[in-house]
Amino acid sequence: MSASITSKKPNVVRFIIDQISGVFMPIINVVMAAGIMKGTMILLNNTGILADTSGIYRFLYACSDGLFFFLPFFLAVSAAKKWNADPFISMLIPAAMLYPDLVAAFDAKETITFFGIPALPAVYHSSVIPILLSIALLPVLEKPCDKYLPKSIHGFMKPILCCLILLPATFLVFGPLGTLIGDAMTGAFQWLYGKSPVAAGAFMGFVMQPMVVVGAHWSVVPISIANITKDGFDTIMPLVGAAVYAQAGAAFAVATMYKNKEKRRGAVNAGVTAVLGVTESCLYGVNIPLVLPMLAACTAGSIGGAIVGMVGAHCNSFAFPSFLTCVAYVGPGFVVFLLSMVLGLVLSFIFTMLMRGPILKRIAQREATENEGKES
Repeated sequence: MSASITSKKPNVVRFIIDQISGVFMPIINVVMAAGIMKGTMILLNNTGILADTSGIYRFLYACSDGLFFFLPFFLAVSAAKKWNADPFISMLIPAAMLYPDLVAAFDAKETITFFGIPALPAVYHSSVIPILLSIALLPVLEKPCDKYLPKSIHGFMKPILCCLILLPATFLVFGPLGTLIGDAMTGAFQWLYGKSPVAAGAFMGFVMQPMVVVGAHWSVVPISIANITKDGFDTIMPLVGAAVYAQAGAAFAVATMYKNKEKRRGAVNAGVTAVLGVTESCLYGVNIPLVLPMLAACTAGSIGGAIVGMVGAHCNSFAFPSFLTCVAYVGPGFVVFLLSMVLGLVLSFIFTMLMRGPILKRIAQREATENEGKES
């Protein structure tokens, strides 16, 4: 497993987050596309426009829901690329995990032994942790095979030897461990949410975008997917919709303060991309460098998240919140979820404008520093 750590002292949390983000980033667009399709099919079916017996519904729902069912395959390929493992050997593991006979046996709570050791039942379809742990081990197993196996038998013996170790590890350790970790992570959030959905919403609304800055938001993705797999819905992602649009509101407010047309246009463009669900331009290009707009956006996101938590909004398939993906959030609290995004944008705009004086000073300081750099 490879990762570049700039700090002299190893940061385990940052390392794990970097690995998760590196695996999910290549497939996140197709995951969101599947989420939008699935949400659209559910919406059309619930409104009576499209029957769930029609061919178009069944084909498109199979495509969208199929991605989440076979998610371990996508993760295996992405993780193999991230960790320099053989992509074809990596796919043998989810092939075994999702083999119909084993899926049926685990669903029926049947006891299956591997070398006389019972494999505890675990859910492997739509799972994240077991396949990531398996593929993380694969490069370690490949190295001695590449070094010691004769070329005449290397091609077919390498997959056999790797599977002889990986399969027991997956079904005896990683699967049950993944279930325990997933249940613990989900349980921790559900505990907070159960204690106070409003507090959970306020917390997630405030910290989600700072988490994006350090890549920690990827750690929420497995929990959200696990919630949908287990319960059929997720309550985490709706809490952060206001935070996304709050970044746009702050950027739009800053745009009114710039005299430089190019910078004003850049701030507007950053706000538009945030409305479409991508906040990095706002974060790195506008709000974080000026500090106060970031604080305004986080505060507005916290208020919006608290309101969404109050009504218990759901999403029925995974998608980062935006105008384009709102169909995935159709269900309880949907209208409030939409209003929270508008509220996040408006409040953030207002909060940023209230700090216009200090922000203008900060802009002037930055421009002076930039001019000095150009002159030198």
